[in-house]
Amino acid sequence: MKKPVNLWQWVGWRMGFIAGGAVVLVCLIMWLQFLWWDIKVTSRIPPQAQAKIQRLVENPTGHEAEIWDYLTRYYALDDVFPGISGTEWWTVALLVIAALPIIYAAGFLLLRPLSSRVKEIAQAARKVAQGDLNVQLPISEEMPLEVQRLTSDFNSMTQRLRLYEREVQESSAVLAHELRTPLNAAMGRVQGMLDEVFPANREQLGLVLHQLSHLNVMVDDLLLLSLAQAGQLPLNNTSFTIEALLLERLKWFGPQLTTAGTHVSTSGLPALVINADRNRIGQVFNILIENYLRYAASGRELDIKGQAHDNSITVAFSDRGPGLNEDEAQRVFERFWRQETSRNRRAGGCGLGLSIAHAICTAHGGAISAHRRLGGGMTFEVRLPLEPASQPLSPDLLHNEGNLETKSHH
Repeated sequence: MKKPVNLWQWVGWRMGFIAGGAVVLVCLIMWLQFLWWDIKVTSRIPPQAQAKIQRLVENPTGHEAEIWDYLTRYYALDDVFPGISGTEWWTVALLVIAALPIIYAAGFLLLRPLSSRVKEIAQAARKVAQGDLNVQLPISEEMPLEVQRLTSDFNSMTQRLRLYEREVQESSAVLAHELRTPLNAAMGRVQGMLDEVFPANREQLGLVLHQLSHLNVMVDDLLLLSLAQAGQLPLNNTSFTIEALLLERLKWFGPQLTTAGTHVSTSGLPALVINADRNRIGQVFNILIENYLRYAASGRELDIKGQAHDNSITVAFSDRGPGLNEDEAQRVFERFWRQETSRNRRAGGCGLGLSIAHAICTAHGGAISAHRRLGGGMTFEVRLPLEPASQPLSPDLLHNEGNLETKSHH
């Protein structure tokens, strides 16, 4: 695979080839004209005279008159006197006029691939504007680097638009159901109290409050995802270590992990100080641990490994649960997505947790990924940069999770 060139190099080489080719072509034609003229004149000179002229030219001193006699006998005066005659000027003009169509034709032929590629991108963009998102452009290695990047970015854009459109279509009905369920439950309970089916006491009001709280949390989660998608998720960056934060969260979930019979192991957790939103990163860890408790606790193993890189830190959460196939692992970060068999509503949650984790990691300039673990189970890997992402500072819109005392758990 050859290294792509920049646009200015791509165009410059072709324009230089056209200009240089035109100059070489004119010079070649002028040389051929002179050669034809020389052969024509020489053919009229007898061989003896040619030999005599050659000897005189090699030793002209003292033989000027004889040389002049031969020149005037066989050559025209315009050919003898120095300078460019009118005939040569006309020849140059005709050559330039004849070369112009060739230059234009060569320019069109050499620059047409670039023009065609730009035209293809424009046509594809028009299709996208008309609603056709199933547009993919092939990346040509013959094109300049900027054009290849433009094509790649265009394909990435259409892919993200397709994913967003599918997510909107699939999540609209789910969103209506998820919001309607606690709302109907609360309204039904209140209506029952009004109809005196249920007593209007503290217990019944607590049930109503529970449904409304669930609804409020879901609205907050949707607001977080909307802000993250718009690049406006507020971050309150502070300095802390991943090791201390993760051990804190493991201690918080200690009773649930113990009840589930889970063996938790940690290794390689970096003690490097990062600058990020501590509550948000803690929320990511909470989501991953809760995700394990809901769907992978049957494997009774949670292996957490950290690793420090030059400019980032990675933390991998590995389990021995049922796992996901390749397609499900790609979709697991979509909002409201559930695996049909294990990610059902009886397990709890509304399908927004991993979407929120993905949004928080992206807002920090990091990433989160999921893949099957060798030997069974899943691995969720969180990558966070050591330097903070550029985000506006504003008050946290989600519930703060409280600062717990940091102690070693293992």
